[in-house]
Amino acid sequence: MSGDNPSPLVSIVTTDLSAITRGRPLTETRYAKSLETGVGWVPANLCLTAFNTIADPNPWGSSGDLRILPDAAARYATSATGAATRFDLVMGDIVELDGTPWIACARTQLRDALAALEAQTGLCLVATFEQEFTLVTGGGRTAAPPLHAFSVEALRSFDPFAPRLAACLEEAGVEPEMVLAEYGANQFEITHAPTDGLSAADRAVAIREITREVARTSGARASFAPKPAADQVGNGVHIHFSLRDASGRPATHDAARPGRLSKAAGAFCAGVLRHLPGLVALTASSVPSYYRLAPHNWSSSYTWLGERDREATLRICPTVTIGGRDPEGQFNIEYRAADATANPYLALAAIVRAGLAGLLADLPAPPIVSGDPSVMSAPELDRLGLRRLPETLDEALAALEADTVVTSWFAPELLASFVAVKRAEIGLMAGLDRDAICAAYGGRY
Repeated sequence: MSGDNPSPLVSIVTTDLSAITRGRPLTETRYAKSLETGVGWVPANLCLTAFNTIADPNPWGSSGDLRILPDAAARYATSATGAATRFDLVMGDIVELDGTPWIACARTQLRDALAALEAQTGLCLVATFEQEFTLVTGGGRTAAPPLHAFSVEALRSFDPFAPRLAACLEEAGVEPEMVLAEYGANQFEITHAPTDGLSAADRAVAIREITREVARTSGARASFAPKPAADQVGNGVHIHFSLRDASGRPATHDAARPGRLSKAAGAFCAGVLRHLPGLVALTASSVPSYYRLAPHNWSSSYTWLGERDREATLRICPTVTIGGRDPEGQFNIEYRAADATANPYLALAAIVRAGLAGLLADLPAPPIVSGDPSVMSAPELDRLGLRRLPETLDEALAALEADTVVTSWFAPELLASFVAVKRAEIGLMAGLDRDAICAAYGGRY
């Protein structure tokens, strides 16, 4: 077609350890041919940092070849973004040249974790990602006096951004529930309907990329960075999950037990909390992530299960009985120590593996804590099993490497790549103050 009416391209993508979605674009015809053989990829691409450098040393070097095999069931397309061509994204799995799974593919890691949960317990996971972002405009509206939190004015001041985004997400099939103005200045949140674990992570990626596209065509930029600026409200990713049994029935709720957590859900949560210090590098994966994970930030900072408390790392969410609604199907747990610098597949895989470890060990449900752990005495913290989460990315990486159970879930090459990427980013930020670090990540996410 002519340049005035170009043919759209289909991008076959993978999301790497920096949570950047990269891939190869094809015409529709070539995409159809790629469904069997995929497109070329390079092992060392896994070690790209968010700052377009390759972590060195890394396990791969300059050798080797792979394929990204598209998953036709994970295609997200919309023509409503305002761009000249249709937005069209297909999630892929990284495989070897003979089609066998590559040991360091994050999407494969999640698929395997979900399969292990089902095979070993008969349970499956339902999940959804709530994602926050800041809308940055060239006109400098982020520097103006902030609009009222959650207000109609805050939503409408960027009109038609929110309705256009909702329409795009609807067309793409991610089942958006809300696009709303949030608490922070020019901050928004997107939620989507619960679905199976793999599709939930796929939707998280699609939502980020479609949001960025709609922002771009609106003359703005969407930043999912955990701290857009040192003095601004942070952007989190809240991962909600629940369990279902082999017949598809909800298996998280038991009205007779503390917190209404079923025995299985209690053991799952206990496994997550037991390994949380080692998990958090995989769910909050950047230097500024730890500016957000601090007491009194409405994020999380301790190995804490709470009921309807937004400071808890694992929050038992409320249910609604208005109109006779049954709480069993609504009941879910929210993991709050995550942000968009974490690969969503790897983050959810780690949560699932930790929960599975708790189930297999038949751990008792952790205590449901109310109050402020930051003012509790050391004996009280110990009695309640509350430990402070790592306070820097460097501490989080050390905790990850020290937890031999967590490290056993992933191939050594994948872990070595992850640590190499994150230590490279720590090095790139060395000598910068918090404002400069937030600005650096704010421009990349």
